[in-house]
Amino acid sequence: MGLSRVRAVFFDLDNTLIDTAGASRRGMLEVIKLLQSKYHYKEEAEIICDKVQVKLSKECFHPYSACVTNVRTSHWEEAIQETKGGADNRKLAEECYFLWKSTRLQHMTLADDVKAMLTELRKDVRLLLLTNGDRQTQREKIEACACQSYFDAIVIGGEQKEEKPAPSIFYHCCDLLGVQPGDCVMVGDTLETDIQGGLNAGLKATVWINKSGRVPLTSSPMPHYMVSSVLELPALLQSIDCKVSMSV
Repeated sequence: MGLSRVRAVFFDLDNTLIDTAGASRRGMLEVIKLLQSKYHYKEEAEIICDKVQVKLSKECFHPYSACVTNVRTSHWEEAIQETKGGADNRKLAEECYFLWKSTRLQHMTLADDVKAMLTELRKDVRLLLLTNGDRQTQREKIEACACQSYFDAIVIGGEQKEEKPAPSIFYHCCDLLGVQPGDCVMVGDTLETDIQGGLNAGLKATVWINKSGRVPLTSSPMPHYMVSSVLELPALLQSIDCKVSMSV
């Protein structure tokens, strides 16, 4: 790490600043209720949702690929077909998808303590939101959690040529803020994208949000720092800057 103070912090969005996984689970619960009450499905309702969750986890959106609404409606359609058999039911698939999506977005909120932290941090450093994913999906999340005003810039992987962990997207972020990689810290919950990307780009430091306390595999990228909550970040940044002062 260089001998300059931290000038900018790049934040991941999903499961770093907002509880995307929790919001998604709530959406699935609403779909299960719908399938059981309106359509009289029994255990098939949970099986369908589990299948959709697996399909979501395997998604890979190229920046210019198919419409996310069509892709995700097809996940539901396939899951229903695989579980129940019979004719394809696009109408039911659409009903499930839009209920899951709307419920999920309702629960994507920026907690008050996170808002307060971002407000305080921004008095001293530049803040940038750096999120991978489909353009439409990520823009809807950003609007739902109303986080735009807390950042100096927002960069979405699906709008760029490359996503995290490619160094190019990190260099683009540096250019937007007028800083060097050695001035910046990347904060995120995913070792393979957030941490590996920060290491690839030569950032000053990487901070892994490890809420579950899991031990990373020896083959995983190794972050400079690990915290259990993003709210630990201000104290950590102070200690990084303190080390710089002592070195100087």
